[in-house]
Amino acid sequence: VHLIPVNPIREDGLNPKSRKRIMPDLLTEPPAIDPVYEAHVYCNIPTVAERSMEGHAPHYFKLVSVQVLIRHGDRYPLYAIPKTKRPDIDCMLLPSRKPSHPQLEAFIKHMSKGSAAQMDGSLSSLPRYPGHSLCEMGELTQTGVVQHLRNGQLLREIYINKHKLLLSDWTAKQLYLETTGKSRTLQSALALLYTFLPDFDWKKINMRHQWSTIFCSGSCDCPMRNHYLEEEQRRQYSLRVKNNDLEKIYVDMAKIVGIPTRQLRASNPIDSLLCYFCHNVSFPCTKTGCIDMEHFKVIKRHQLEDERERQEKKLYFLYALLATHPLLNQTVNRLQRIAEGKKEEVFVLYSAHDVTLSPVLSALGITEARFPRFAARLVFELWQDGKRPKEHFIRILYNGADVTFQTSFCKDYYKRSSKPMCPLEKFVSFVKRDMFLVFNSTSYYDACRRRPL
Repeated sequence: VHLIPVNPIREDGLNPKSRKRIMPDLLTEPPAIDPVYEAHVYCNIPTVAERSMEGHAPHYFKLVSVQVLIRHGDRYPLYAIPKTKRPDIDCMLLPSRKPSHPQLEAFIKHMSKGSAAQMDGSLSSLPRYPGHSLCEMGELTQTGVVQHLRNGQLLREIYINKHKLLLSDWTAKQLYLETTGKSRTLQSALALLYTFLPDFDWKKINMRHQWSTIFCSGSCDCPMRNHYLEEEQRRQYSLRVKNNDLEKIYVDMAKIVGIPTRQLRASNPIDSLLCYFCHNVSFPCTKTGCIDMEHFKVIKRHQLEDERERQEKKLYFLYALLATHPLLNQTVNRLQRIAEGKKEEVFVLYSAHDVTLSPVLSALGITEARFPRFAARLVFELWQDGKRPKEHFIRILYNGADVTFQTSFCKDYYKRSSKPMCPLEKFVSFVKRDMFLVFNSTSYYDACRRRPL
């Protein structure tokens, strides 16, 4: 709700004391699944300034580390609907075109000087910002760049200006940067970094390449993870087959574009239609007719129902625990080193995909969270208690909302404690031990190989 001051005039002509009238915020979430509302949230079009809870703690706490996991920003589709014209989106960066950002022009200039950066492997051959007049498949759009320029600016105001996490003489060792080998994730990382550390020295940038979308590094061999993923894909398939409305829509759309229904389904039309929707471009038409908002709503609604069932059925949760352990283990090890007094890698940025963030949220037990929108951010903050300097606490935030006490390992602690965050050791024991209990195992290696009873 917004409090709006109202000044009624008294009969004697004097202004009485200002009263506040409560006005309902028109952006209140609708109770039932509204596919159009959810699609708008997913697009994450930069409009109003975002309110966020990052950096909030009692005054005697000191912020000692921040680790950020992002999804790349808005992109051109990865799939095309056969026999239709591709959506006409321009991927050149033009500061005069909306949505824009005050730093966009400076960002473009700075990116052109980036040859001094250390880029792992194939990253050095990728462009540092998008630049095609007709976007290529999967290319970051101007909207996507602006989303992360805004993310970086917001994080700078809190973590640099307010909490002094990095001082102006910061060194390369204080940053840890890692991205998958796609131009959209590299460019998203650079856009966020540019407003977080404006005009940064390229020589201090060391961008590591992660070949796996689940960031499993050297611990990717996990047969049971693949088993649970296959089971989850079977669940998805059976839910789709049961949905008669969805089948009718696919048949209708296939007729419009003149291809077999199976071929249309394989072209993943929602990915393409979301691009039309997010960029306010009319859905495609042929001589036979047009794909319209009703088609879009049915497919989007099914997607949302699928997410809901996925939470209930737990197959994805079991996959997520095994998929994300290597990344969470790396995170915990780093937080422990910093808690012991190491001053390296105090700011960490992983630039990734929806298939990276989604299992992390699931593994942590944050079941209320929406599917990762474009430019979603998941933040792990490490705080030191000023009154008891040996004690460290974490906060976890998703798109600016504090979700620390939605996590499976800190739900109960919240009920007993007055502290507004979670002891670091709770997170450590979750990652090192409790993640494997559901598999009747004591280690990642064992859980990856133990068949379910």
